[in-house]
Amino acid sequence: MGNSALRAHLETAQKTGVFQLTGRGLTEFPEELQRLTSNLRTIDLSNNKMESLPPLLIGKFTLLKSLALNHNKLTVLPEELCKLKKLESLQLNDNHLTQLPASFGQLSALKTLSLSGNRLRAVPAQLCDLRHLDVVDLSKNQIQSVPDSVGQLQAIELNLNQNQISQISVRISRCPRLKVLRLEENCLELSMLPQSILSDSQISLLAVEGNLFEIKKLRELEGYEKYMERFTATKKKFA
Repeated sequence: MGNSALRAHLETAQKTGVFQLTGRGLTEFPEELQRLTSNLRTIDLSNNKMESLPPLLIGKFTLLKSLALNHNKLTVLPEELCKLKKLESLQLNDNHLTQLPASFGQLSALKTLSLSGNRLRAVPAQLCDLRHLDVVDLSKNQIQSVPDSVGQLQAIELNLNQNQISQISVRISRCPRLKVLRLEENCLELSMLPQSILSDSQISLLAVEGNLFEIKKLRELEGYEKYMERFTATKKKFA
């Protein structure tokens, strides 16, 4: 991409607060964005070939609300990313991430987090520190179990489709705001699904197709009627 094209993008971004440069084969985060650290509210650099983010630069976008880096080759995220106190949406689908930075819980404004199609082997414990998190997508990773810490998660929707989950902590039923739980295409036996999800949780949509049991068996579990009451009430609300 020529300098003049980049300059045009930068000029537009200066006026709009939005910098979008997708599918251009970029191997590095554009250093030129340094000039716009106090302007930008949205950055979208999806569908490129970036393997890393510049630590010193990324932490300076203090007004950034949305960062999309889907379909890159990121293997690690710098701790400096966690300084973005206004960030509400972070899209990192289809990268090579195996974990999140230790201080990820400092992204205090984060509402939407997409990490589908990465290489996570566990549900990151840092997510439990995010008080405003609404939607978390961890589908298409290599997660094998859902730990006790999940009970602290504030999310309304948790997507764990297409992992290798065979165990789920009963504490998932304690999630105060969790309404939608997606567990399709995992390795769950029916006996490993905590019945309290049905009988004693806020969850009103439980998606479990494609596991190691027939869906009709779910209907025989104790608490299924209670779950259906929540499911029907929610459906009515959105009808």
